[in-house]
Order: sequence, then structure tokens, then C-alpha cells
Amino acid sequence: MGDTETRSAGRPRSAEKDAAILQAALELLASHGYTRMSLSQVAAAAQVSKSTIHLRWKTKADLLTAALAALRMADAPPASGDTRADLVAILKDFAATVERVRGMALIGTCLAEEAHTPELLALLRERTVLPRRTLLREALEQARDREEIREDADLEAAVSSLLGPFYADYIAGRGGRIGWAEAAVDLVLAGLRPTRSRNLDDR
Repeated sequence: MGDTETRSAGRPRSAEKDAAILQAALELLASHGYTRMSLSQVAAAAQVSKSTIHLRWKTKADLLTAALAALRMADAPPASGDTRADLVAILKDFAATVERVRGMALIGTCLAEEAHTPELLALLRERTVLPRRTLLREALEQARDREEIREDADLEAAVSSLLGPFYADYIAGRGGRIGWAEAAVDLVLAGLRPTRSRNLDDR
């Protein structure tokens, strides 16, 4: 075997095995979908035992959302201070991540399984949806601090408006449309700009 599996309490677990398990989970999600993938398949693909996975993650839902969270954190674009560029970068990274792991199918599965496996949707929200919304909200808060958008702007509504076109386009059969992120950002920012006094503008 490569790295050794530690059995005694308190010793650090193998980072290499963590990475292999998370990568295998993502690949199986993309090829099989959530319902048809199993922890046994993940164990075989990662070349570890099933018990090794259970030491780290309690359920398939826990493992899968941890894998998605790790992918999101690895790909999150750094802030540049340019509001438009930052928002567009976050949206494009979001879309690329969803497409890479067939995320729309996963979302549909989470919604369909909500009555039977509510923790799946809860974990998806906690580890992928809410962190992405936080990135967008932070970029908007920084823009508000720079007085680029109105002080009273509803930032949660703005975040939903930025993400909404991706889902709407997918359902309408327009997924992957070039320029959707830029168009969404421009539309939202136009609605958030500070209102100027007409008296000053009409001089």
C-alpha cells in the first residue's frame, strides 16, 4: 500500500486518501448520478476500504456534499476589487462547477429526495449554495462600502437575481449561453446604482 492507514486514536488521517475519496465521489457523481452511485463504488475507485470512508463521512450525502464543498473552495476566484469583474468571475466559476459535476441533476435529486433524505438538501445548502451566495454578497457589500451601489439595496434579492438566470436558462433549454454572467451582472448593477439628484443632473 502507499500511505499507511492509521489505527490509533489521535494520529492524523491520510490527506492523500481524503483527496482520492473526494475525487472518486465527484467522478462517480458525474458518471452515475447520485441515486446510482454507492459508497462501495467510491471505495473501489479510491482504492480504500468502505470502513475508511465511514471513518471520515457518515453517509453518502455527507461525503458527496463534502466533495462539492472541497471543489468549490479550490476553485473560488480571488477578489480583485473590481465589482463587475468579481461578480462575473464568481458566476462563471459557479456555472463551471455545476456543469463539471452535473450539478443540475444533483439539485433535482436533492429536491426529489427531500421528503425521504432531508439531510441531503440541508447539506447541499450548507456546503455549496450558501457559501456561493456569501461570496456574491461579500462582493456586493464591498461595492456598497465604496458607494457604488445604494446603501438601502436588498443584497439578498440581488444575489438571487444574479444566480437566477443560470437556472432559468437551463430549464428553458438555453444553458451555456455565452455572456449570460455578464448580462446578469450588468442588469443587477444597473438596478443597484445610487440615485442622483435630478436637480444636479439637470444643471
